[in-house]
Amino acid sequence: MAITRLELAESDAKSWSAAQGDAGDQAAAKIKVLHVYRTYFPDTHGGLEEVIRQICENSIPHGVESRVLALSVNPQQKIVRRREAKVYRPRQLFEVASCGFSLSAFAYFRRLVEWADIVHYHFPWPFVDILHFATKVNKPTVVTYHSDIVRQKYWVMLYQPLMNSFLGSVDRIVCTSPNYFATSDVLTRFSSKVQVVPIGIEENCADQPGTSLLEQTRAAFGEDFFLFVGVLRYYKGLHILLEAIKDAPFKVVIAGSGPTQQELEAQVKAEGIDNVIFAGYVDNAQKNALFQLCKAVVFPSYLRSEAFGVTLLEGSMFGKPLISTEVGSGTSHVNIHNETGLVVPPGSPKALRQAMDALWRDPLVSRRLGEGARRRYEKLFTGKLMGVRYSRIYRQMAEEP
Repeated sequence: MAITRLELAESDAKSWSAAQGDAGDQAAAKIKVLHVYRTYFPDTHGGLEEVIRQICENSIPHGVESRVLALSVNPQQKIVRRREAKVYRPRQLFEVASCGFSLSAFAYFRRLVEWADIVHYHFPWPFVDILHFATKVNKPTVVTYHSDIVRQKYWVMLYQPLMNSFLGSVDRIVCTSPNYFATSDVLTRFSSKVQVVPIGIEENCADQPGTSLLEQTRAAFGEDFFLFVGVLRYYKGLHILLEAIKDAPFKVVIAGSGPTQQELEAQVKAEGIDNVIFAGYVDNAQKNALFQLCKAVVFPSYLRSEAFGVTLLEGSMFGKPLISTEVGSGTSHVNIHNETGLVVPPGSPKALRQAMDALWRDPLVSRRLGEGARRRYEKLFTGKLMGVRYSRIYRQMAEEP
């Protein structure tokens, strides 16, 4: 039964969209959805935050109104009005093993659950399990399961009974790729309620760089470089990337900031690596300029903490060849070896360098893979398609007894 539901989630979204039409969705009763995660814009800028934003924005045409509950270390504004949703920001008191806690979140959550028709949790965030049970949520609930908990092995042993109760209590679980579903021991236990909805992103004309910004970016970084975009975290494998590019004839641009930045800069200095540029945090327009100017996207994440890789989608959207590693997650659902890019073993500087050399030396292969990446993006990973899929899930849940 689970396999049938997974196949339906992959195959029928376009036909459903055509049958319903935007007008039909707008005519239907509005559905109010509360998204709950530990952090969101404008406090942080990461792939998961972007996924929530894309779900909210691309479900609007289908009659969905969204709100987001996320903790904030310094919530000078309690409510931030954004284009895709209102963001409610209780103060975070402390954090343990990347899990934020908040006392004021209980009152926020109760009020927002009363408003909502559907409560949409984003996993993992153990504190939300406590919110869910303490508030005795009696609305339909769905969890998007973004990742197994990989690093905090000892905490997981303590958390597992609560996690199993939480995942067992929700009505639906959405996994972001068939690859991750097939390799997750946790999801296997709940397979009867799992559906697959791949992450999608939508092209936004407002964020496209003008000629002036494009030239400024070219002057600062050059072109035909390999590009990494993301938060600089332990599992991103950037220390492996730096090892791989020693004495390479090409440059790498690393766009983003995060907790491992000082370590990486120290590695560059200690090893005399002179062909990498740390761009720091970049806004959407400059990020898109970097995508336009780069030769390929390199994504060296080497642990299952990297469950999907929104950067790979962005590279596909710009028609760039992709380099990623095989960790049994959604990265290999986006990047298909020799079709959209190259997939190499995780944790291997040598294999990573060989893939980069291959794209650097052969423009025809690079162009073919980039065109393949764009075709796969258009077929499976647009934001509009993700909006259709989630809107359908919401409407089905709202109509169930």
